[in-house]
Amino acid sequence: MDILFRIHSDTRWLVVLVGVVALVKFLIGWLGKGKFQKFDRILTSAFSGLVDLQVLLGLVLLIWSGLAGSGFPRQRLEHAFIMIIAAVVAHLPSRWKSLDDTKRFRNSFLAILGVGVLIYLGVVLLPGGMVRWQF
Repeated sequence: MDILFRIHSDTRWLVVLVGVVALVKFLIGWLGKGKFQKFDRILTSAFSGLVDLQVLLGLVLLIWSGLAGSGFPRQRLEHAFIMIIAAVVAHLPSRWKSLDDTKRFRNSFLAILGVGVLIYLGVVLLPGGMVRWQF
């Protein structure tokens, strides 16, 4: 189970990296009135896929450790609930294919920013809070 926790813990940095790249790219596209291209679609898919992977790993870890005797502390359940909401929000950009490029960049930027806020709130709820964000 330690290896699963380690994978879940380390994968967060991929989520952060892709999220920051997406935020910068989408802000530039939004303010520069750019064209939403294939790389932008790949970026939104990669971000939502990584968030999904994190949620899946987290749920497996929650259930596995909970049934193994750790129980289901309120903080871990709240963390899981907020992260599931973050995963839903991460998929919103795929719903905006029919929007013009400027609105699509804006909405995608705001969705990823919202996911970042939800992730921050979810991590702060855990024992240790942001101390867990150390390398």
